[in-house]
Amino acid sequence: MQLWFNRANEVSIREQLVTQVILGILSGDLAPGQRLPSTRELARRFKLHPNTASAGYRQLEREGWLESRRGSGVFVRPGVRTGKDKAGARPADGNSLDQLISDFFTSARTLGIPLTSVRARLSERLDQSPPDHFLLIEPDEELRKIAAAEIHRAVDFPVKDAGLEACKSATALKGAIPVVLQSKAKIAAEALPPGVELIILQARSVPESLAGWLPAPKDALVAVASRWPGFLKLSRTMLLASGFHPDTLVFRDARKKNWQRGLGEMAAVVCDCVTAPCFTAKDMRKQPRVVVFSLLSEASTRELQDYIKLLV
Repeated sequence: MQLWFNRANEVSIREQLVTQVILGILSGDLAPGQRLPSTRELARRFKLHPNTASAGYRQLEREGWLESRRGSGVFVRPGVRTGKDKAGARPADGNSLDQLISDFFTSARTLGIPLTSVRARLSERLDQSPPDHFLLIEPDEELRKIAAAEIHRAVDFPVKDAGLEACKSATALKGAIPVVLQSKAKIAAEALPPGVELIILQARSVPESLAGWLPAPKDALVAVASRWPGFLKLSRTMLLASGFHPDTLVFRDARKKNWQRGLGEMAAVVCDCVTAPCFTAKDMRKQPRVVVFSLLSEASTRELQDYIKLLV
């Protein structure tokens, strides 16, 4: 597990640990059931206080990300789907499709479902019109805008977005392929009607994203700008943890007035895809180097693209 810790900034070591483990799980860098270093090993490897490592793990357990197994250690909680779940998967050929159909009918018999009922339900589903758009379900409006924009850029297919209330709306779900960020997957799955397929989107790997920026430049001024507070918070934690000096970082909430002021003097501005177009505005005296950070993993965008191919 790749971790960074920076003791020379205001973000606590515990918060740095918790944030990086959560992002590791969301991006698939940490797989369900994977064993994490013990608190003693973590403290020794990264020169942390054992109590700090233990407090971070306890918080992650309370929030449902990790679980302790007596005598075995600390593990990523099973059942969490990661961006690597489908790695290496191959398209179904004729034989595997026959096997899939056979397994389906075997399962129906095991459950005691009459063949006539199975045929009737299958006929009903096959007669339905194919989906005609993705429906991104996300309660945070600013995060929803960013994720929806990234999907728009990745696929040539209509994309709509809505809050969690759409899970219980037959009108909103009509013709929709529901998609959700993994952090909201459980609550969305529980709210959706039985039998509705849900595509879970994974986050981009932070170590891969930061690779081109490390080691951190000593004197270059870097700004982070976004309308989503979560983007600013996560960026702050990760950049400081990976060695960027607090004095070289500027954070701007793009919802506030005059948030662009002075950003033309930065060596670079890190932002989301919704904020990026603001830097082409004519009223900016200088155009800084803009680095757009994608929230969705490449595996998730490929999954959406592959899904569309199946509809053709």
